[in-house]
Amino acid sequence: MFAAFAFAYFLSALMRAVTATLAPAFSAELGLTAGDLGLLAGAYFFGFALMQLPLGRALDRWGPRRVVLVCLCVAVMACVAFASARSFTALLAARAMIGVGVSACLMAPLTAYRLRLGAGGQLRANSWMLMTGSLGMVASTLPVQWLLPSVGWRGLFWLVAALLAVATLVIAWIVPRDIRTPAGRESEHFGYIAILRHPEFVRLAPMAFFAYGGLIAVQALWAGPWLTDVVGQTPAMAARGLFAINLAMLLAFFAWGLAMPPLARRGWRVEQLIAAGIPISLVLLVIAVALGPRAGAAWWAAWCVASTSMSLSQPALALAYPPAVAGRALSAYNLVIFLGVFSVQWGIGLMIDALVSRGWERILSFQAAFALLALGCTASYAWLVWRSRALVRQAG
Repeated sequence: MFAAFAFAYFLSALMRAVTATLAPAFSAELGLTAGDLGLLAGAYFFGFALMQLPLGRALDRWGPRRVVLVCLCVAVMACVAFASARSFTALLAARAMIGVGVSACLMAPLTAYRLRLGAGGQLRANSWMLMTGSLGMVASTLPVQWLLPSVGWRGLFWLVAALLAVATLVIAWIVPRDIRTPAGRESEHFGYIAILRHPEFVRLAPMAFFAYGGLIAVQALWAGPWLTDVVGQTPAMAARGLFAINLAMLLAFFAWGLAMPPLARRGWRVEQLIAAGIPISLVLLVIAVALGPRAGAAWWAAWCVASTSMSLSQPALALAYPPAVAGRALSAYNLVIFLGVFSVQWGIGLMIDALVSRGWERILSFQAAFALLALGCTASYAWLVWRSRALVRQAG
């Protein structure tokens, strides 16, 4: 079951991150500005975010297997449309539909794990799903760069469409059929308002938007342009840098998957691990922004690895709710994350374009945009600490 879900999520992550590697090709062929590039990359996350609330209800009502099969069929058609598109508008629409189609590739398995696994198993499965996603990110860098001369970016999307079709068949064959429980029927009136008001959701949501969303936004898009426009690397060098960043992420998620069950048995709470990891990531982000052209792939790899502690918040949040509403809780939280991704990806591009149009040097424009991200992450971490202390006082 894990392997079947992981294959689909691998392809989802590849589609999410491939824009960073293809950015030079898109810019050269279509003449895209930084704002256009950010909008094209962010359209995936817009479509993804648009699906999260209806997706959550569908997962709880019909089960993860049936929902992910329907969504993957949409993803196949969307990749075909992207490969065939002849205008920026058509690319934008197809990119958003890809986001809609792969929107269940992580939420469906996480819901299935919440229903079938214990707490330690969920933490491990979550980390290793994200490790699989990082493998997709790795595949979106140098392997895609190597394929481009022979198949082009359109051929790449035709290939992914075929692989998504294979993934759909594998899930239909391997994943057990969904089972509706009486608790699931009783929970159908458990609305999103109650989910959003839960103390754990309120505590984690700002960090999900800025820190987790910012991590994915940089990893999936802006790390590439930073390496080319700020550091001055060639597209091939930047692809190697992105490969190193995503490989570091892969190893970090693998390590979290190994470490979490024994850490949980020894009494370590997810809250403690997040509180320890995020300050390190904030310091690294501020230093990278200050270094500017000297902040190469190694700095961004270190920042991404330090930020991976936020990934532990997803299974921790799911455990705070009854199993029968896990789909809605996870999807609502994922909506916050991907609204953050969309906002940060497009916002960074818009800010860079605006500052350049006012006469700023391009490097300084990048630094200012990333400094604003650092400010948002810092404010959200302050909220996390404040709410955590407030909850402790209430419990006392």
